[in-house]
Amino acid sequence: MVILKKHPPITSWQTLLEEEMYVAEDSGPVVHCTLSDEEMKEEFDFGFGTSKGKPFTAWTEDRVYFPAVYDGAEWVNSAPRNPCDESTNHVGGQ
Repeated sequence: MVILKKHPPITSWQTLLEEEMYVAEDSGPVVHCTLSDEEMKEEFDFGFGTSKGKPFTAWTEDRVYFPAVYDGAEWVNSAPRNPCDESTNHVGGQ
């Protein structure tokens, strides 16, 4: 009998940022980020437990991106960079 180990969910801020930019319909580019390109590409376990991703803020012409967390699960969230009529949902839970 072979027992398979369950692997933790591994990703990078770069991957999660790209996903959030897609959802936000933001074609970029990122004009500034507080982490280097290498730091954004570092992989970490983004699943439940404790936060593992480094803090960051990234800006495009239209949006500001930042880490969000709930019970240790991490993802990228964003808000409009300029005043508009878009409401922001609660970050970190429903």
